[in-house]
Amino acid sequence: MDKTAADLNRRAAMASIAVAALLAAMKVWAVLSTGSAAMLGSLADTALDFVASLATLLGVWVAAMPDDQNHRFGHGKAEALAAMFQVVLISISAIGLAFRAVQQFLGQGQVTEAGSGVIVSAIAMGATLALLAYQRHVIRQTRSLAISTDNVHYKSDLFLNLAVIAALLLDVYAGVRGADAVFAFGIALWLAWGAWGASQEAVDQLMDHEWPLEKRERFLTVVSQHPELKGLHDLRTRTSGNRDFVQFHVWVDGRMTVTEAHRVMDEIEDKLMAEFPGVEILIHPDPEGLVDEGKMGAENLLVPGLDGTSPAILAQGAPTL
Repeated sequence: MDKTAADLNRRAAMASIAVAALLAAMKVWAVLSTGSAAMLGSLADTALDFVASLATLLGVWVAAMPDDQNHRFGHGKAEALAAMFQVVLISISAIGLAFRAVQQFLGQGQVTEAGSGVIVSAIAMGATLALLAYQRHVIRQTRSLAISTDNVHYKSDLFLNLAVIAALLLDVYAGVRGADAVFAFGIALWLAWGAWGASQEAVDQLMDHEWPLEKRERFLTVVSQHPELKGLHDLRTRTSGNRDFVQFHVWVDGRMTVTEAHRVMDEIEDKLMAEFPGVEILIHPDPEGLVDEGKMGAENLLVPGLDGTSPAILAQGAPTL
């Protein structure tokens, strides 16, 4: 990973840790003052934010380590592991909060005071907005999965703190008994939904999911512009942390010398690197028309539209040029 990107990721993770520690200390006081289940849920979420941010810092730190003999593709998946750890913590928080909300709705515990909870939640929203702005800046620069997952979690914190304020005002000042418990249960559902959404990209990276269709089509469009390329097949793509990897076979004139074929490969790589900075590319040249029949049924074949048409994706079938 680029040193500047690694430094930005580490700073964003440390900012998350600092914000979570500050807010957790404030919310402990607010819970003791109000007895609110919604505030307790907010405290639990912030405490987990702190632990998750520590995991994020560890993840981005490991992901930034250079390739070594045992990790020739780098350590980018450490970010996906950190993201999955966060998902587990968020899920535990949601289950515990839902249980507490049901207990309070059934009459076990009442809100005693609202002012301190409202003040703390408002301060938490301000601190969270500042952190989110900084995280968005870092994500634009680094595409970090761990920081992106942390960002999703802190976005939910905005709604969580707003819900706490509404619950306290309704329960204490408007006299709507049970509002605090209902809002707490809603927050638990929100956290569970956020955990599900945040897990998808992490799982995709851990399972070496292919790039999105639009990105693959753009990739094929760039490749197809080379005049000496006769076709492309066996395209495979994946992402690890903020690094992209791609490998594919190309058809070239079978009468080319090794030196000429190598020149074509270099020219294709140069064009791709200009459009997809940082991508690691592996190209295998084949004489025109050669197909490995053993691979035909195992994967899709992607073939650029060399006649000027858009790239075509042919599922488990022979390429048509």
